[in-house]
Amino acid sequence: MTVITNGVATTLTQQQLENRLLAAANSLRGPVDPADFKSYVFPILFFKWISDSWDYEHEQAVADYGDDLTVEIENQDYHPFVIPDGCHWRDVHETSVLVGVKLNDALIRLQNANPESLTGVFGDVNWANTDRLPEVALNNLLDVFHPLTLNRASVPGDMLGAAYEILLKDFADASGSKAGEFFTPREVVHLLVKILDPQPGDSIVDPACGSGGMLVETVNAVRSHGGDPRTLKLHGQEINLTTSAIAKMNLYLHNLEDFKIARGDTFREPKLLDGDQLQKFDMVIANPPFSLQNWGEEAWHNDPYKRSFCGVPPAKNADFAWIQHMIASMKPGTGRVGVVMPHGVLFRGGKEAAIRKCILESDMLEAVISLPLNLFYSTSIGVCLLIFRSEKPEERKGHVLFVDATERYESGKNRNTMSEKDIIAIDSAFKAGVDPDGECGVNLRLVPLAEIADNRYDLSVNNYVHAGADDDVDVVAALGALRESQAGLRAAEESLMERLKVAGFNA
Repeated sequence: MTVITNGVATTLTQQQLENRLLAAANSLRGPVDPADFKSYVFPILFFKWISDSWDYEHEQAVADYGDDLTVEIENQDYHPFVIPDGCHWRDVHETSVLVGVKLNDALIRLQNANPESLTGVFGDVNWANTDRLPEVALNNLLDVFHPLTLNRASVPGDMLGAAYEILLKDFADASGSKAGEFFTPREVVHLLVKILDPQPGDSIVDPACGSGGMLVETVNAVRSHGGDPRTLKLHGQEINLTTSAIAKMNLYLHNLEDFKIARGDTFREPKLLDGDQLQKFDMVIANPPFSLQNWGEEAWHNDPYKRSFCGVPPAKNADFAWIQHMIASMKPGTGRVGVVMPHGVLFRGGKEAAIRKCILESDMLEAVISLPLNLFYSTSIGVCLLIFRSEKPEERKGHVLFVDATERYESGKNRNTMSEKDIIAIDSAFKAGVDPDGECGVNLRLVPLAEIADNRYDLSVNNYVHAGADDDVDVVAALGALRESQAGLRAAEESLMERLKVAGFNA
């Protein structure tokens, strides 16, 4: 990593790069809420990276062609992004007045010049609005980045990508519960990807992709096993403009170019289609927003994409809409799904009970993995991983593997975490179907569907796997279930009141 100080080029370490990026965020303190740092810092980082990469590619083109170089050859063979005249980093940094106006113009023209790759990637910040971001703060932000040289030669993709992920985590820590909208704890991502085991050539989708962390982790997994991550076909959809922009930048800064991040409502307007049908994928992975209300239930009664194959979920809770959408996106034979869900999906009644029964009878649910409490930014309640396969292993057909991993965590001040040792233990137990050496601290059991039917298709892990001697684990899990039940009761009461009003009754 190269930085220019007083005209002298020096090399930065990974830690120094991360400190520089954090300094960029700190330059905004005061006029900008910490929860909004990401909306300002990431577009500037990406703009600098595009400009520095263009300069490096230009030097390569000149070295290769000399006086025979043409603009057409250079743009076609060397530059993934076209930079219009007046839209380079130096054009903005050298501007002395109305810097925000100049930056706005540069970013808009950059997007217009690269419609297939950069549309929406810089988010929706109005850089010219000095009430939101005073010009002195913008200049400070630009000055922090200016000495850095962020091209592919100076900053390897894994180095810049790792720094970007660290910055994402720090922004999530600063955002508190708001972080759940764009960031899944990386140890949960790591575990889920490890369980699904992406292979070179796989097609992968995250229908609620947030900042793109799930997709990036699949790349890391394939690379760590010696595979070529460029063979992966990565797709995502995200409804939030700023968050979808962050996902695109995340993938580009990890040196990935062949991917598709669509912005839009996955339920009302799925964008990842094959003709008039949902596109099918080898691997479907997501941590969608829990218990989403007003998600578009009315359109699912006649869903053209056949996602309501086990029934239409309640209007005030989209959990089973996510699950059915993801199952419907699986490829026959090779398809597998991994989704993070609140424990309520395991036991709630009404419409969800009927959908759960139907899905179980299809014999695609491979495992329910109960995770430790308080891992997430947006909720302290218990969560689980649901693993589905279009074709389960022979020994698991007609069964569901229940895994109690609630004791595999390390306590933290604001939230708990899972170490690499915890992740390996849970993954090993899942794949073996038993605690391999009896020392994993993971309780699990392969349960026949007949037994689950006898329990009225209730998938609560404690029905089938008992925690260890520590009874506190059961108590805490029960409290989490109680909170979800209370929330469900409130939603049912609200729905009843609405129906009574429509019918002319006044409560």
